[in-house]
Order: sequence, then structure tokens, then C-alpha cells
Amino acid sequence: MAGFTSLRVLDIIPGTSVDGPGLRTTIYFAGCPHHCEGCHNPQSWNPEGGRVMTADEILDVVEDNGFNVTFSGGDPLLQIDALLPLAAAIRRRGYNIWLYTGYTFEQIAASPRLRPVLDAVDVVVDGPFILSLRDTGLRFRGSSNQRVLYCPSGHPWDED
Repeated sequence: MAGFTSLRVLDIIPGTSVDGPGLRTTIYFAGCPHHCEGCHNPQSWNPEGGRVMTADEILDVVEDNGFNVTFSGGDPLLQIDALLPLAAAIRRRGYNIWLYTGYTFEQIAASPRLRPVLDAVDVVVDGPFILSLRDTGLRFRGSSNQRVLYCPSGHPWDED
């Protein structure tokens, strides 16, 4: 994919079942401004962490595994300029995308820079992790303030 900007990636985990329905390839992006107390991944906060990967390298991993995709981190939205074309390429290949972010849906929708991601992914799990609201009984989220929200172009998932 000529012209694609590289992204900073901490890790890519294929076959995980905790970051959305079914088996998924989760891409953990570097950098997070939220610094949530009790964060399960504080090593993700450094925007210079991980390694630089091209979109083609990431797409190869996604295609090799054949699972739907989850963007996590860190906060993937820190790399929004490179994330949007990557998301478009993943969707063109027929994969569903979930996005975990510490921003709320309303913050994303109000931001001209971030808003396009709502058309690029299927589901957003929004909001910062709040330790005092931690609830281990919730599916696909860590605290009760976080929401699992379908995006306008998204596809429903089975909650059962």
C-alpha cells in the first residue's frame, strides 16, 4: 500500500477472545494520554513504545490469521491519521473492526479529526477505565462507565 504511513505497534495477538466476539486479531497500538488508574497495560502509554510497522505488514498479519480485528492499546486514536487508511483496507478485505478508546463516543463525534473513525469501524468500546467502577462481570469492558456502541456503518454482534 504505497503512501501508507507507518504505525507504532506494541503487539499483535491473533486468536484472542477477550477483545470482542469470537476469535480476533488484536492490534495493540502505542501511546495513551488517559493514564487511567489501574490500567492493565500502562506500558502502552509511551507513544514511542513498540515498533514501527507499515500498514502492509499489519495487513499481512491480519490476513494470515483470518480473524476479525480489534484496535486496542494504548489508545489507537493517537495515530488517527494512519489508522483510518488501515481500517479502510481491513474493512475492504471483509473484516469487522472493534475499537477500544479512552475517549467517549461524544468526544469522538464532536472532533472533526476523530469523527471519521466512526465510519471506519463497526463497534467502539468507549470511555476511560475507572478503577472505582471496575466490574469483572461485564463483557468486553473493564468498568461500568464504558459502553459497547455500534457505529453507523457497523454490523451487530450477538450478545448471547
